[in-house]
Amino acid sequence: MADRYRLTSVETVREEGSWAFTVRDEHGGDEEVLLVPCEDDADDAVTAWVNRCTHEAQRLYREGVGAVVRNGEVVCPKHGSMFDACSGYCDNGEAADTTLVDVDVTVEDGQVYLTDDDATFLYEGLASDDDGGDGPSSTSHLQF
Repeated sequence: MADRYRLTSVETVREEGSWAFTVRDEHGGDEEVLLVPCEDDADDAVTAWVNRCTHEAQRLYREGVGAVVRNGEVVCPKHGSMFDACSGYCDNGEAADTTLVDVDVTVEDGQVYLTDDDATFLYEGLASDDDGGDGPSSTSHLQF
């Protein structure tokens, strides 16, 4: 088991609706990760997903906005695909029949810990935007 690193509290994830951090993956690359509440599980459950839609590598979590989570699903801001917050599976839109890449976390006494053997915590928040933009120009009919 990996050394665990305390990320945040379950209460913070629930209050903010999502929470992001950046890790170094097993290949030496930096990956953004988002935490979201998982309503299908215990009251203190959260899940962690790589911050990337499976359709076009679109960020699901953006600084200043967070991740859009509606009815237990994480919504891609570009095309509107919706991923189950607990399983990461998408059954609609451009990303249908795909599943988000998971990152192992553990909840203990209301605290969320990174426990993924293939990820090393770097910092809270996202990597800087190289393009200077603050998000996609949405082609979805959804408005946030």
